[in-house]
This record gives sequence, structure tokens and C-alpha cells, in this order.
Amino acid sequence: MGCLGVFIAIDSEQVDRLLHAADDDELLDRLESMEADLGDSNLAADCDKSWDALHRCLTDGRLDFGNGPYPLSHVVLGPRQLHKGDDFIVSLVLPEEVTDVAAALQAISEESFRDRYWQLVPSDYCDNHGEEDLQYTWEWFQPVRDLYRVASERRLAVVFSVDQ
Repeated sequence: MGCLGVFIAIDSEQVDRLLHAADDDELLDRLESMEADLGDSNLAADCDKSWDALHRCLTDGRLDFGNGPYPLSHVVLGPRQLHKGDDFIVSLVLPEEVTDVAAALQAISEESFRDRYWQLVPSDYCDNHGEEDLQYTWEWFQPVRDLYRVASERRLAVVFSVDQ
């Protein structure tokens, strides 16, 4: 099953490894190795297919890279894209940005998240736009918010990846 997103918190050495990958294949190999090394850790957060709605709710409703106001524009599809091809998305958020992102995410209540969700234009988003999808998205938002908080406390970067 494709399009399942995952966030992982990584240290500066791991950031360098990703930034210095020779090509997309090497980038994905390095990222996969980092994910495998984490195991069952609070340094990883799956978001299933909710990443699309999460990004839209946290930005301006569009599915673009780095759109919407900072720092929420960096949570999912930030402006720092590492994968050059069309079959994967790999977004990197640096530690100094993670701190800003974590603070902004902590300020989002369920009520404000609901308001953001209902502002999405259903025809632009998906066929199942509604209360059930909102609950699904809110539930997946929790571990993502927690991951950014932990990453901020530990001064780590965050990388989001999803296959297309």
C-alpha cells in the first residue's frame, strides 16, 4: 500500500548523510537504514495517509511544497526537498526550524484543527472529506506533534518521507 507517510527525528550526522547522498537511490537507502535503526522509538511517527490532509490543514489548503505561513509550512511538505524524482517525497526540517514548528504545533487545539479542516475545499482535497476523515486526520496528528516536541527538546532535525 503506497502513500504512507513517516516522520523521523535525526541528528546532525544523519542530516549530513542525507544531504550528501549521491542520488535518489542512495538517499532512500540511507533513509531506510535510519528508519530501521530506530525500531520502536519515540523518534518516529507514522501518519498513514493523513499527511495530505495534515499538510493542507496546517498551511493554506493547497498541496504544494513550503506553501502557507512559516513555521507550519515546514511540518509535512516543507521547502527543503531532498528527493529529485517524482516517486518519493523527502522533506527535511533543520533543528532550528523544528523548534519553531514544535511550538506552533503545540498551540493547535482540537477545536482550531477542526476549524482548519472544515476550511478545506472538498473538491480540491478528496472524496471522503467529512467528520470521519477529520477524526482520522486528528488522530494521526497527535504522534506527529509529539515527535516534533521530542525533536525540539533534543535539538534534532525531522525528515518526512512518503512514496507516491
